[in-house]
Amino acid sequence: MTDIRYRTTAVDGLKIAYREAGTKGAQKLLLLHGFPTSGHMFRDLIPLLADRYHIIAPDLPGFGQSDDPVTNSFDSIAQTIDRFTEIVGFDRYAVYVFDYGAPTGLRLAVKHPERITAIISQNGNAYEEGLSEGWNPIQAYWQNATEENRNALKAFLRPETTAWQYMHGVADPDRVSPDGYSLDNFYLSRPGAEAVQLDLMGDYKSNVALYPAFQDYFRTHRPRFLAVWGKNDPFFLPPGAQAFARDIPDAVIKFFDTGHFALETHADEIAAAIRDFLG
Repeated sequence: MTDIRYRTTAVDGLKIAYREAGTKGAQKLLLLHGFPTSGHMFRDLIPLLADRYHIIAPDLPGFGQSDDPVTNSFDSIAQTIDRFTEIVGFDRYAVYVFDYGAPTGLRLAVKHPERITAIISQNGNAYEEGLSEGWNPIQAYWQNATEENRNALKAFLRPETTAWQYMHGVADPDRVSPDGYSLDNFYLSRPGAEAVQLDLMGDYKSNVALYPAFQDYFRTHRPRFLAVWGKNDPFFLPPGAQAFARDIPDAVIKFFDTGHFALETHADEIAAAIRDFLG
C-alpha cells in the first residue's frame, strides 16, 4: 500500500490542501490538476509512481479543499502555487500539467526555468491549434463580456456536463469511476464556486495571450518534455500535442485512445510512459 499523506499548509494566508507520497530526497514530481477537479484526479497515478519519486499534488486555489484565490485569475493561482513549491521544499522538480494546470505550471517554468527538470503535459495546451470548437462559448465571452455571454458559460458547471467531460471519447465508459465527477460536482456546488469558475473561464484568454511566451521558453530552454494525450479530448485537440515538437524537437508525444480525463482509463499506461521518460 502506498503511504499517501493528506496535508494543508498556509500560503500567504490561503489554505492549500495537498497530497504527498514517496520518499523525500527522491526525484521531485509536482502534479497540477485542471478544471473542475482537484488532486483527487491523481488517485490512481500516485501509487504507480511513489516508489520512485517524491510526489506532491496540490488542490489549486479555488478547487478541492483549498481556499479561493486572492483574485480569480490564473496569475493569482500561479503566484500562490509558486510560493507553495517554496514552502514545501520543491526547489527543482518535474511538473505534470493537465488542463488548467498547464498555464499554471508553464507560468512557473517561464519565471523559474532553472527549477524545472522536465515537463509532462497530459492534455495541457499551449498552442492555438490545440483549441477545439468547444471553446467557442468561452471565446465569445472573451470578446464580449456581457451578462448573457457569462450566463451561457454556466452550462459548463452543470453536473451532467462534468460527467460528460469524463465520458466523452472513452471506448468503455464502464471503466470510468463515478467517484471523480461526483466529487467534482460536490466542489462545484460550494457557495461562491460559480463566480470563481466563471471568472477563470473569462481569464483563460490571458493564457492564450501567453502562448508566445510559453513557446519562446520551449525554444530557448528546450526542457525535457513528454506529452501524454487523450486523443479524443473534446477541448484540447491532438494538433496541440504535436505542436510541442515544433519548438522542442526532442519532445516525446504519445496518444491514448481516450478522452479529456485520460488518467481515468489509462493511468497504468501513462505511469509507464512517465517512468520510462524520467528514468
